[in-house]
This record gives sequence, structure tokens and C-alpha cells, in this order.
Amino acid sequence: MCGIVGLYLKNPEIRTRLGAYFSPMLEQMTDRGPDSAGVAVYRDAEADGAKITLYDPDLHFDWDGIAAEAERDLGVSVTVERISSHAILRAAVDAAAIRRWVEANKPSLRIMSSGSSLEIYKEVGLPADVLSRFGVPQITGSHAIGHTRMATESAVTTEGAHPFNTGDDLCLVHNGSLSNHHRLRDWLRDHADITFQTDNDSEVAAGYLTWRLGQGATIAEALEAAISDLDGFYTFAVGTRDGFSVLRDPIACKPAVMAETDDWVAMASEFRSLAQLPGVERATVWEPEPATVYSWGRA
Repeated sequence: MCGIVGLYLKNPEIRTRLGAYFSPMLEQMTDRGPDSAGVAVYRDAEADGAKITLYDPDLHFDWDGIAAEAERDLGVSVTVERISSHAILRAAVDAAAIRRWVEANKPSLRIMSSGSSLEIYKEVGLPADVLSRFGVPQITGSHAIGHTRMATESAVTTEGAHPFNTGDDLCLVHNGSLSNHHRLRDWLRDHADITFQTDNDSEVAAGYLTWRLGQGATIAEALEAAISDLDGFYTFAVGTRDGFSVLRDPIACKPAVMAETDDWVAMASEFRSLAQLPGVERATVWEPEPATVYSWGRA
């Protein structure tokens, strides 16, 4: 089942309201996914360096100690911000360097996201509780995508919640199922050096897009290639540093609806999420076509 939503604020003057606009959208997807929820938020890029969002289930985990170790090993100042079960490490190095350090030295920690503008928060529980836990209604930024999960094929865990991030500032949420993800995961590990933390097919789709972008493709070109390379039925909402994109498979059996005004563009599994947005009565509303890439952003 599952529910997905995405919101891009075209008008910079309303970006202080991102969380306030986005949170009611995700809450409307509760009965499509009451087991867990997650949010990917894009803020202004870090002025100097990058950040990585980490997870540990211990609410008393020593994040200050992790930051001190990272600072010693990386040779730069590392700051830490604890947010419930998550923490954000910031350092004046590229995101890949922080990610490699965590993978090599703290493999028990889950990497939720890395990049210069992306932060991902996800947990087990009802969407309203997850949103409140991480203070999402108060978050500012340019765009966000989110997911509510009904775990029909695997355990209910924080690690299995969406969104998934596999490369700098790219994330993906997915409603549907891929049939060739096992073979593709193996290929990406062996040929593209993509690291996976779960067995979720959505993480494989994110890894595929990371690989395509690393080959020089734009996000639109990467999604066009996905139409032939990814087998299954799906609706994707994909976030990048500059905006967000939507793609449905050629059969398009999973629901999706989009709406756009001068101030924002949004998508959701059902219109009731879009109905929460201010000015929706003046919006252009449509169902995205099968096998068609829709993209919005600063570029």
C-alpha cells in the first residue's frame, strides 16, 4: 500500500513554512502506511562542507563522543546536533569523506542521509507521531518528500522506513515493487561501488539513480533510463539538491496526483494530501502520465 508525498516551494518567500505545509500532507497518508514514516528535507546548502544524518536506537547514545572521534580522524572541526534518535554531524569536508569515515569506523550506525542540504528523519510509528518527534512542522527549507509505510513484506523497522539516500543529496520514496532489484543490487555493488544498508528494493532504485548521476546524467536522464532498466510497478518521488521529480512506470497502476500553483508544486498518492495546501483551489491538478518524467527545481 504505502503513501508518498512531495512538495517543492517555488516561491522563496514561503520557505519558512515548508514544514507547516508538508506535515498535514503526510498525515493524510496515515491509513496507507501506519507502521512507519519518514521525511527528507532540503535546506540551504552548508556554506562550508557537508553534513550526515545518523541513527542509533539508544536515545542516550554518546553522539558527542562520535563527533570527537570524527574530528580527531578527519582533522577538521566536527559539530553534532542531536534530534531524538537521530543526529547530524557537520564538518568542513566533502560528504563522501564523512560517509566513508562512518562506514569504516562506526558500522553499527545507520546513515540516513549525506550531502550539503539533505536531512532525513524516519522512525517506526504513526506519521503524526514521527512528524512531532523530529519537529517537522517547524522545519524550513525549499522542498521535502515523505513516505508512510505499510510493511506487507518485511519487518517494521526504522531501517526499513523510507526515504532512502545512497549518494550526496539524492533520496527516493517509492510506492510499488521492483522485480529485478536483487540482480541490480549485486551489479551496483560490484561495478559501481554503491553501498546498501538494507534489503529494500527502494534503496536499490536510489542506488541506481546515484550511479546514473555519477556517470554524468541529469536526474531527468537518469529517470528516463530507469524506465527500461527497472522492472516492476512503481511511483517514484525523487529529491535532489535542486528540486524534486516524479516518475510512474509504463503501466502506472500505483496511484498518483499532482498539483501546481505559482507558489508551489506538489504530488501525492491521493488528492486528499494536496487538499491541505493553501491555494489548492486555484491549482492546476492532473494525474501524471505513465513513463513520463516530471521535474521541478532551481535549475
